[in-house]
Amino acid sequence: MIEAELKARVHSPESVMRHLDERATARVEVYRDTYYDRPDDALEREDQELRVRTVHGADSTRTLLTFKEAAVDEDSGSKPEHETLVEDAEAAHAILRGLGCVEVIAFEKRCRNYEFVTRGRRMLATLVRVPEINGTFLEVETLVDEGEVSKALDDIRSVLAELGIGPEDLTRETYTGSVAAQRGCRTPGSGR
Repeated sequence: MIEAELKARVHSPESVMRHLDERATARVEVYRDTYYDRPDDALEREDQELRVRTVHGADSTRTLLTFKEAAVDEDSGSKPEHETLVEDAEAAHAILRGLGCVEVIAFEKRCRNYEFVTRGRRMLATLVRVPEINGTFLEVETLVDEGEVSKALDDIRSVLAELGIGPEDLTRETYTGSVAAQRGCRTPGSGR
């Protein structure tokens, strides 16, 4: 499946949150993301991502192992995504290190997630704050087959417009790149 996604900088987070609260019940979570690569940066060169994400919610904690292939839509950066739940976060990290992967960067995202159905699609809208980056971001995504990416992105643009987010607010800026820049370290290329 392709994760059709658009990301925007939010200038009025309270207004966007109010509109989203009218659509769905918020799920507040903290993500701890760790990105890996081969020692020769092969994944970055191929525009691929390998991530372990531990999600801390109000009632539970879960860990996901995610591999994203190269973007199929250059303008949005939408990528085929393969994700699975893992039982033991430390084991997932150990397996990746044992396979020769190296940690590129790790950081925290504070998320307010909203799941809803619109235009016949299940969508996830996430208001994001990363403590090391100024500002609030909004990600809106849906999972689709490759032939549906363009139409799905149009549907996402419509949702963004309803939330007061225009095309000028869209960004391909990555959290990994922004966090790396703040830390003054090597800038990973593709991770969101």
